[in-house]
Amino acid sequence: MARSALLNVMTNTAMKAGRALSRDFGEVQNLQVSRKGTGDFVTNADLRAEKIIREELLEARPDIGFLMEEAGEIKGKDPQNRWIVDPLDGTINFMHGNPHFAISIALEREGEIVAGVIYNPATDELFVAERGQGTFLNDKRCRVSARKDLTDCLVANHIPHQGRKGHGEALREQQIVMRETMGIRCTGSTALDLAYVAAGRLDGVWQRGPEAWDYAAGMIIIREAGGYISDLDGGKDLFEKRTVIAGNEHIHRKLGDVVRAVPKK
Repeated sequence: MARSALLNVMTNTAMKAGRALSRDFGEVQNLQVSRKGTGDFVTNADLRAEKIIREELLEARPDIGFLMEEAGEIKGKDPQNRWIVDPLDGTINFMHGNPHFAISIALEREGEIVAGVIYNPATDELFVAERGQGTFLNDKRCRVSARKDLTDCLVANHIPHQGRKGHGEALREQQIVMRETMGIRCTGSTALDLAYVAAGRLDGVWQRGPEAWDYAAGMIIIREAGGYISDLDGGKDLFEKRTVIAGNEHIHRKLGDVVRAVPKK
């Protein structure tokens, strides 16, 4: 695929940070048997990746600010554009040597996501999308699945840790959705869940409580693959409501109907 200069910057940045994460991921394997554990090491790996991403994007577009998982919001001189970055989505997977994690970079322009990159360095899979240009996985065009019946669908969701807000609600939703679908997966990476919906590997995903950096890049990657993504009420207030539901036209609607019908306690 022919990438724009902007998308090249985002792609090169993600891959450079990915090389650093790959090296750190290799070290995690050696730390699994250490009594000290991997927590501090993984935190530092996360921060190193974020530093690389920030430096690379600042060099290419010095006026654009950031919303980042670790550093928070950093204002730029350009009021119309903002990078939204998660340097390591799937931290617990990374910590346990599970190769299901990703770097996520999105560009927000005047409140709309116009470009996104999700990169898993462990599998060397790069999902990219730019407004009006389609979604690509390693330079091959990809589309959401064509399934129409929930009973044929594989969907994804995350359950917050016990004791955290939303844990019980997520369990109730999963119990109901499980009856209506072929299966549910809890993968540990919102970014990759959305990328997998775009590639047809998953038919749908819903989640409560994600942060903007978890799904910003996935928003345009889903839409450019022919999919639908919204808050759980079917609106555009993902950032405010911190809820996400995605799928093709039929599954987005049907999965949403099921989730919204789950009784609240």
